Order: sequence, then structure tokens, then C-alpha cells
Amino acid sequence: GPHFVPRSKRVIHIFMNGGLSHVDSFDPKPMLARHDGKPLPTPNLVTERLTGAAFASPFKFTRYGQSGIPISDMFPHLGQHADDLCVVRSMKSEVPNHEPSLMLMNSGDNTLARPSLGSWLTYGLGTENRNLPGFIAMCPGGHPVKGPDNWRSAFLPGIYEGVYVDTAHTKVEQLIQNISNPRLCLVDQRRQLNLLQSLNRRHLDQRGHDPQLEARIQSFEQAYRMQMEATDAFDVDREPESVRERYGKTTQSRQLLMARRLIERGVRFVQVWHGKWQPWDNHDEIEKNHRKLADECSQGIGALIADLKERGLFEDTLIVIGGEFGRTPTVEITNAGKSKLGRDHNSAGFSMVLAGGGVKGGTIYGATDEFGFQAAENPVHVHDLHATILHLMGFDHERLTYRYASRDFRLTDVHGRVIRDIIS
Repeated sequence: GPHFVPRSKRVIHIFMNGGLSHVDSFDPKPMLARHDGKPLPTPNLVTERLTGAAFASPFKFTRYGQSGIPISDMFPHLGQHADDLCVVRSMKSEVPNHEPSLMLMNSGDNTLARPSLGSWLTYGLGTENRNLPGFIAMCPGGHPVKGPDNWRSAFLPGIYEGVYVDTAHTKVEQLIQNISNPRLCLVDQRRQLNLLQSLNRRHLDQRGHDPQLEARIQSFEQAYRMQMEATDAFDVDREPESVRERYGKTTQSRQLLMARRLIERGVRFVQVWHGKWQPWDNHDEIEKNHRKLADECSQGIGALIADLKERGLFEDTLIVIGGEFGRTPTVEITNAGKSKLGRDHNSAGFSMVLAGGGVKGGTIYGATDEFGFQAAENPVHVHDLHATILHLMGFDHERLTYRYASRDFRLTDVHGRVIRDIIS
């Protein structure tokens, strides 16, 4: 059980991998428009590639709701729920490269293999449905950069590792490999599994504690149980047509509808990736590419929030939206000094959006500087975000530990503070 009464019971993490531009989505910068095309007094900012002059956002911002939170026209469906959103504008991480930033955002360490956030939560809370994994990662078309390291359990028992699902497919048999046995019915499979498990248990009893064998035993059991329930959970065609229309017809929309069906059935942590590689990594034509990507998910995210509210799940479901870092307010240029009107990576300042699950809606926390280069007011490190998520789920991040290699490990290592100002 948790350390104290949780505000949230489950998490849906909508991962915009590649780096959503904060100055084009949730952090408008009028100063960029005033200085468009002009050199800026650039702070001591580390970028991956060369950047040039100020690049005004090509997107229009509108204030929504009673809170007046400005959201760009990329995400009009989120604007309808502005008073439920908490926009953290002062996020920061450590290096402007995908691999270490993905590791930091997912597992709290940018170099070493560590258990992911979803693994820590399922380790701490267990599962509400033994027929489904506690942690599922959905990514269409294959693994993202760093692959399974993004949802690995590392030194935690293997049962807490995220189960990967390729949502480019629509048939359940393709979504999850070997979800059904063409030769044996469930009764015969149960008898077969009982024999296998008894042999494995005997082996375990004779040889003492073996984490890998214990993980294998639990994986076999979970694989069998999934055959009974996964088919129903992932089959969005069982939803009324009106619900499917509400979410939209894109792959992202289908994933988000699956996420709602999964958390309804007791899955603790669902991660929704926007595709393999880095679709939001728009070093060129950011207006065209960001708008296309937003069109694929904006309607679905808005529908997800509305759907959770109607089903009484919003108040105890935490939604986290964002990427591994943001993008520069300056235009990226080639070695030849030319621009393709894109932006480079920016880990010194970016935005994350939270909703539901004990979050104070209709709020903006922190700020970047006047151009959007770096966090300037109430900086929030990724460790602080993790500490806050764990707090909302009922855990003191300093006490949720696991002893390995003669020391106690935790998600936030020796860092992290709970951002209490964003908790309702």
C-alpha cells in the first residue's frame, strides 16, 4: 500500500517523443515576434546544433476558460479543458540529446539503466487486475529511441516491467504476440502451465532465491491470464461508434481510447507514445510538422479528458503530457548558414501539462525567460516532477526504495522535491 492516502490511483503518460516546442504550444513569447529574424542575447545555452536569430512562433495563441490559460491553435481541443490543466512552464533537464533525456524522463537517470517510473509505481502499488499487466507501453510502428530501456524494470523484479504493444496494428492478435493458442483451449493450456509451474517451483525450492526464475514464473502466469482479458481491453471496436468518432480515427486517437479502456480495467500505468524514433523532433518545417502531429492527437486528448470525467475517473487519474525536452526559441541553421525554419533541442526550459489526479486545474506554474531559452521562475527539474507524481500516487519519494547491490535505490536518487503549489 501507499505511504498516505493517494490523490490518484493511476497514470496515463502521453509522451510526445522528440521534443514538443514549448514556445509554439503552451508558453507564448511576444518578445520573439518583436525580434523575429534578429540576433538575440543568447544565454549560456548548450544546444545540439547551430542556431541563429529569433524565430517567432507561426502558431496563434488563444486564452481559454475562466483561467485564461493561453494555448496555441495546435491544440484547440485542450483549450476546451483549460480550467482542468496545470501547465508547468519551467521544466528543465540536463543535456539536449534524445537518449539521455529519454532515460532521465522515464527512469530518473540519464546514463545508467534504472527502473522506469511505471515500474516503480507498479512495484509500490501492485495491480488491480491480475489478468492484465500493471504497466503497458504503447508505441505504433516499433520501439522508440532507447527501446525497452524506456519501460524497463532493471533490478526490480521482472513482473514490474512495462509490456510493449505495437498499436500500428488494429487486430488484437497482431497487437500482442501469441495472445491466443491456435492448438489448445484455455483449459488445456492451464493444465500444461500447472505442470510447467510445478517444475519451475521445484527448481526454485531446490536452488534458493533466483529473481530471474521467479520473474519467468510470474511472466508465464501473466501471459496465460492476459489471454482471458486482453482481447476485450484492446478491442476498441467494442466501443459505440459515437465514442470512436469522439476520439477520432488516427492511430493516436485509437491509442488514447485503448488507454481509457485499460485503466478502467485496473492497469496502473499506461504510456502512450506518438510513434517510434522522434516524430516531434522537427529540426525543419516546424509549422507544418508540428501541426500535423497535433492534428493526430489533439482531438483524442480532449476526448480522453471528457470521457474520464463522464465515467467518474478523472479525479483519480493523473494525465501527464509532454516530451523529453523543449525546443529553442531561435531558428536552427545549417553549417552553410541556411535555415529550414525548424528549432533545435532545448533542455534548459520547456513545458509539461498535467491534469486530473489531484492536480490544481487552471494554473500555470513557473516561467521561462522572456524569449523561452531557460527556466527562470520556479525551476522544476525532472526529479521534482517524479517526486510530485509519486506524491500524488501516495508515496514519499524518499521512502519508496529498493535495496540492490548493497545500497537503497529510489526513482529520484538523492534529488527531488514535491511541487506542492500544483496540488489541489
